[in-house]
Amino acid sequence: MAVTVEILKKMQSEITCSICKDYFREPVTIGCGHNFCQACLSFRWRVGAPAFSCPECRQISQDREIPVVNRRLAELTELGKHFSSKLLESNEEQSQCVTHKKPLKHFCEEDQTALCVTCCETPEHGAHKISSVQEAAHKYRRELQHIRSHLGKHLKKDEQLLAQKKKPAIDWQELISSENKKVLTLLEEEESRSLQRCKQEEKARRDRLKQYRQSLQDLMLELQETRHQLNLDLLQDAKQLLGRCEAVLAQRVKAVIPVLEEYYTPGLIEILNKFRVDLTLDPTSAHSSVTVSEDRKSVKAGEGWQVETKFPDDFPFHYVFAEQSFSLGNQYWVVDVTQLSQWTLGIYTPHIRTRWGREVNSSMILLHCIKKEGEYYLQTYPGSLNHRVKGLLPWIGVYLCNGPGTVVFYNVLQGTLIYRFSALIFRWPVTPVFSPGPPLPGTNPGPMTLFPADSHLCVGCYTCV
Repeated sequence: MAVTVEILKKMQSEITCSICKDYFREPVTIGCGHNFCQACLSFRWRVGAPAFSCPECRQISQDREIPVVNRRLAELTELGKHFSSKLLESNEEQSQCVTHKKPLKHFCEEDQTALCVTCCETPEHGAHKISSVQEAAHKYRRELQHIRSHLGKHLKKDEQLLAQKKKPAIDWQELISSENKKVLTLLEEEESRSLQRCKQEEKARRDRLKQYRQSLQDLMLELQETRHQLNLDLLQDAKQLLGRCEAVLAQRVKAVIPVLEEYYTPGLIEILNKFRVDLTLDPTSAHSSVTVSEDRKSVKAGEGWQVETKFPDDFPFHYVFAEQSFSLGNQYWVVDVTQLSQWTLGIYTPHIRTRWGREVNSSMILLHCIKKEGEYYLQTYPGSLNHRVKGLLPWIGVYLCNGPGTVVFYNVLQGTLIYRFSALIFRWPVTPVFSPGPPLPGTNPGPMTLFPADSHLCVGCYTCV
């Protein structure tokens, strides 16, 4: 039997693709003599590549097209799969209980142990859930295959992320540099430090993503190897393997979605305060699900704004507009969102396009704060910001510059940039918009409040209002 098993392993290695680690599907043979699945080789030999090399020996191939299917190898693969299956069944039938010397044909779910028919009748397992070895193995194979498919989808997405250009979706270096130039030479030293931090954090983010990808690849290999395991060997480790897979998937958000970093700009808030405007809310523009205060300085989610226990991706934001609109100059306003977990701030204008003439498919520029699975996120619309935040942001500043077409959001308490929209051309007028929700289920959130233009706000202090 040992000789047969060795022959089986040798045969399996000959009919297994070294790329996908599975039995050949439509195998092809390339010039160096190595064999691969046609689809696997096609994925590796990308169109337009300067040269094709063997994924196994790296020998450069003179061919520029994928070879035709090797029919004899395909037939041999089918025979090998059939023989392997029969041999595995034969080996399982010979497995015996050490105590009772009877075949191990049953499996205890509670103890994760193979049993013979006599073991099943003992008091130790009498109240446990017992199934046949074949049924239990089929169940775990199905679960492992499902999670392998799930891991494969994440692995593909993460490969695409790492295949992107090194330049991040948000050019923090350009944003930070632009903000620091406002205070000229006194900010050069702080700018240099911030840019260095940005590079280090981007490198750290990519390193985390690479580590997470490696974890996915390692699990994929482990799951692949279970395809060739005996049922008893599979059942011994299946539950632990499923647990590791779930633990890795639970870390995906922290590995893939970055935390919004704080890049402090000295004197920034003091400069912006020179452009503060006094806003009031327009009750006639308010949605029925929000309530405007009598002094028109705050807005609160009303009782009619009901949400489901689990938010859909497109849950509604109900707005109220400011009474004031702007056509020229620079304006800056600050909003207190301390009592809210979810909110939206921004501007509305009838038409927006970029300076290069491209239409923007939106009449609003918005910053959302939302909560998902215990984490808070800041997202822009439109835009590419989708970052986690370390904690709730109490005061948000909004800066509007109508000349060059700029809308910027700031964390007032920290004196840091959140995100900037630039190179925009507005159709006047431009109106500030506000949304105090949607409220989280089971909560009673407070109001979203506009700070008066003459209120004193400074970085790092709640007591200056």
